[in-house]
Amino acid sequence: MKLSEFKFDLPENLLAQHPAKNRDESRLMVLHRDSGKIEHRVFKDIIEYFGEGDVFVVNDTKVFPARLYGNKEKTGAKIEVFLLRELNKEIHLWDVLVDPARKIRVGNKLYFGESDMVAEVIDNTTSRGRTIKFLFDGSDEEFYKALHDLGETPIPKEFIPRETEAADKERYQTIYAKHTGAVAAPSAGLHFTREVMKRLEIKGVDVVPVTLHVGLGTFRPVDVEDLTKHKMDSENFIVPADSAAVVNRALDAKKRVCAIGTTSMRAMESSVSAHSRLKPTEGWTDKFIFPPYDFKISNALLTNFHTPESTLMMMASAFAGHELLIEAYQLAIKEKYKFFSYGDAMLIL
Repeated sequence: MKLSEFKFDLPENLLAQHPAKNRDESRLMVLHRDSGKIEHRVFKDIIEYFGEGDVFVVNDTKVFPARLYGNKEKTGAKIEVFLLRELNKEIHLWDVLVDPARKIRVGNKLYFGESDMVAEVIDNTTSRGRTIKFLFDGSDEEFYKALHDLGETPIPKEFIPRETEAADKERYQTIYAKHTGAVAAPSAGLHFTREVMKRLEIKGVDVVPVTLHVGLGTFRPVDVEDLTKHKMDSENFIVPADSAAVVNRALDAKKRVCAIGTTSMRAMESSVSAHSRLKPTEGWTDKFIFPPYDFKISNALLTNFHTPESTLMMMASAFAGHELLIEAYQLAIKEKYKFFSYGDAMLIL
């Protein structure tokens, strides 16, 4: 398929700027792949579609406060530093994005507020990318606490162009977030509440974790018409043995296995055995899923409504079928569903 087949006009007012008042009261569109039927529900109704022995696979990555603001030595110019990944824990070496990038050169030092945190630019990686080394006199525990105190919740400002608010610290995080490492939330999981999770447990639905640390590559635009030429950024992921065992039992029993979000789906589809079962894995994946694609593990997908020409929309299209997904998106616009991280949800069965 071609990039242009994923283009559509998304009204700006449908890009959700804030989450729903209550997590589980966002809207839920349900797509039935076999019949083409489309239903309009509320998220908490999701439990009606699953029963004993079915499995939800959630991504338990935890978003860290990756957006910092520092000042350049001598000039005092304000510089945004967006932490991407830690390269070396011992010497606090990080890959980052800086803005405005034209002001930041190798050898420059950045100072962060009234703290003892200073960073030196070690290398240029891309037009906006830099490698920096934090100069910090203290223990590792003190260093990470200082980063956490200085950082802001990294809501994606390209699509949510507002100042970070105190509420984002809680709401841009799933209730089951556990392993710190993501710079963006696995947004399908943002709809779950403890009440919904408890009701799933009572019905006998198993909820098991995988971990995929979402990177900014999730939002990187596709700039080639031929999708086979696009390369995804690598992301670190883990499929635990216990989770794989539960999923495989469900598949053997012909139960539903629902990927909660495209990141959970990517982790599972990156770890398939020769017998089309989920295998325990720890590593990196740059898997790019777009139509046509033969999914090996999940037979249901919960996802949000995605922006035009995004890799997330392409995976949803591969799972739902392109015509049905485009029909659903057109209907979502007509019915004023909210799109993107803080938007409404879609369940594809």
